[in-house]
Amino acid sequence: MTLDLQTARQWYPLNDPVHGFDHIERVYRMAERLAQAEGADWEIVRAAALLHDIEGSHPGENNRAGHHHQSADIAAEILRREGWKEERIAAVQHCIRAHRYRDQSEPPATLEAKILFDADKLDVLGAIGIVRVLGYALQSGQPAYAPPSARFLATGEKEPGEPHSAYHEFLFKLQHVKDRLYTAAARQIAAARHAYLQDYFTRLISEINGNS
Repeated sequence: MTLDLQTARQWYPLNDPVHGFDHIERVYRMAERLAQAEGADWEIVRAAALLHDIEGSHPGENNRAGHHHQSADIAAEILRREGWKEERIAAVQHCIRAHRYRDQSEPPATLEAKILFDADKLDVLGAIGIVRVLGYALQSGQPAYAPPSARFLATGEKEPGEPHSAYHEFLFKLQHVKDRLYTAAARQIAAARHAYLQDYFTRLISEINGNS
């Protein structure tokens, strides 16, 4: 088996707008771009990009919190069958375990891990970021927009019964992503994508309120 995009296609759903195969393909392409710009080990980055969401990528799954650890375990099994050396398998596993935004108990410590983190996070910004955050809201039965409570604006904690709209996710996570990136190449790309995402929600709220 050759570990490439065509092989990876079988491991991911094709109809999931958030963590389906199209996400893997975009992260793979962006990771390649960043690896070239930063001088990273492309073999490590490529394997990590193809395998980083292999577990917990299906719509409606209940284990997003632990999917990076499960994906790292599955990645090791696949790479051992491919004949990879253990130290390089460990390098790929670190990239995968360190890529999750909401769990930084194992922050990216290598250039390759930083590139996977950045490539994955760039995919929540810009036009595709809008598609993904709206897709996730729809999957979760949440609205595109709901006025955030004063409590949420101050602390990030919702009031009882308060929805977690796509706009809530923008305020809670997406607007901060550009400041969490590691590589210079990713930060440069993020600037324009962040502005596009911010402009979208400004426009959305204006239209909802009948001001545009």
